[in-house]
Amino acid sequence: MNRQHDAPLPGVLAVDAGNSKTDVALVAADGTVLGSARGGGFQPQLDGADEAIGGLAPLVESVAAQAGLRPGAPVAAHVSACLANADLPVEEERLLAALEARGWGTTAAVANDTFGLLRAGTDGPRGVAVVCGAGINCVGLLPDGRTARFPALGRLTGDWGGGGGLAAEAMWHATRAEDGRGAPTGLAAAIGAHFGRPSATAVAEGMHLGEISAERLHELVRVLFAAAEAGDRVALGLVDRQADEIVRFATVALRRLGLLDEAVPVVLGGGVLADRLPLLVDNVTARLAAAAPLAEPRIVVAPPVLGAALLGLDRIGADDRAQLRLRAAYEPVHPAAA
Repeated sequence: MNRQHDAPLPGVLAVDAGNSKTDVALVAADGTVLGSARGGGFQPQLDGADEAIGGLAPLVESVAAQAGLRPGAPVAAHVSACLANADLPVEEERLLAALEARGWGTTAAVANDTFGLLRAGTDGPRGVAVVCGAGINCVGLLPDGRTARFPALGRLTGDWGGGGGLAAEAMWHATRAEDGRGAPTGLAAAIGAHFGRPSATAVAEGMHLGEISAERLHELVRVLFAAAEAGDRVALGLVDRQADEIVRFATVALRRLGLLDEAVPVVLGGGVLADRLPLLVDNVTARLAAAAPLAEPRIVVAPPVLGAALLGLDRIGADDRAQLRLRAAYEPVHPAAA
């Protein structure tokens, strides 16, 4: 930005880029939020690193304008980017190079967005986080820098669930119920009714023909949970499996880091978990209590960009007051059982 020579740069340009939405915040070194903006999903695996990072430019320009900065670069002392689909080291390297080329900060760092969730739910670098949003992933971190990570490439690497996975499973069971290959389930009628079609199969045909946007498939997560709450056995089975997958992730990460027998935060977040639906959350907490009795489950409902901003404040050496001020600008962390 073309700033006055005696005006210091804001502390952190924070980016949280998820599969379905992207948040950007400009944060002063004292934790004051100077500007915020939201955009669409971030998919470098489809668009390429340069194009995906370039797509952040309008959001960066927006937060800069809110802070009274004139067009130009840099925007902040440090750029802290927590990015979905930055799952492999080579992907992080490519995204960091593309980010540094933009010149939005004097320094920059890229991490998978699950690390942002972990930081939002903890006071320091110790704990495990599981995100169950459009997809599902898990990370663990120790103060000495050791991590527990997963490739998180979907079914290719053994992942199951998340909003996209649950919606696809709901369709799979509903259409098989209709044609006789699967067990009866109320999901069939509920899915058809949700989209104003006579059947789930008709919904599938509508999506295939482009009459119904495939982007609307995520709406079926709500339909699935409603069916489960009504006692549908198939829907209940899917919710139970999702709880099992979340706890399997957390337990493996805790074991890898030698934390199974210690009191440690297990941070839960992402759209599916942040909805705090008792049918899922109660199942997760019960399973976690059995597998890791000392674990402390916490649900983060604040925008995930909070975690990216906190990581940025850590990087520039901001004090505790700055972090408290930043947290006060967002919604709090809730215990999972609350």
